[in-house]
Amino acid sequence: MLNVNNVQIVYDNVIEAVRDASLSVDEGQIVTLLGSNGAGKSTILKGISGVLYPEDGDIIGGTITLNGESLIGRKPDEIVRSGVVMVPEGRQLFEPLTVEENLMMGGITRSRSGATEALENVFDIFPRVKEKRSTIAGYLSGGEQQMVAIGRALMSSPRLLMLDEPSLGLAPQIIAEIFAAVSDLSKQNNVSVLLVEQNAELALSIASYAYIIENGRVVMDGPPDKLMDNEDVKEFYLGFSESGHRRNMRDVKHYKRRKRWLS
Repeated sequence: MLNVNNVQIVYDNVIEAVRDASLSVDEGQIVTLLGSNGAGKSTILKGISGVLYPEDGDIIGGTITLNGESLIGRKPDEIVRSGVVMVPEGRQLFEPLTVEENLMMGGITRSRSGATEALENVFDIFPRVKEKRSTIAGYLSGGEQQMVAIGRALMSSPRLLMLDEPSLGLAPQIIAEIFAAVSDLSKQNNVSVLLVEQNAELALSIASYAYIIENGRVVMDGPPDKLMDNEDVKEFYLGFSESGHRRNMRDVKHYKRRKRWLS
């Protein structure tokens, strides 16, 4: 389905944010990208979505294809029409509009009947969004806004849904509800998901494959059970010491990566 091959992305023709990164997402698969802040995860999603230009970003090498067709150089709306939709970090709703108006903006590429059907599907996935359909989006809680943001993306019936930090700043109960919905979408609707998430343990719990990115490069990949058994992943991303006890995250954050991670 989606194939990213040796992609290189720079900002302002100077700053290399992603270097020779490769990854793939198969149909109906949930794939997660793990890495520290600034590793290049969000930049990869923006490159796939065609929205690097507002930040003077450019893809200067490699290929990005969806079912064999290149996405590089295509306009963002064309990429959405091809079936690839991103939910950005921070949700970015139209706050003065109602929940339903926000959702209908996501269905702008569909016919009226198609958008109406998609709206009902979103309400089935997120019942609390239906309860708030007439509420001004800016008055919603963070968790409700995230549900609306995901629902808005689903209005175009995507084949590939990309989520950038969906759990950021949310309560654990809301996070569990959102991740359960994402997992059900993949299983029941055959929607592929590319997930960028700081909560490694949570991301690995629903993913079928994972990539770890450091300094713009993929340094490790594999199925979740393999990565969760890796000592480096346990220490740097899951917060466990070599003895198996959970470390204080402040200690983990300041711990230096071993050189072989960047070899």
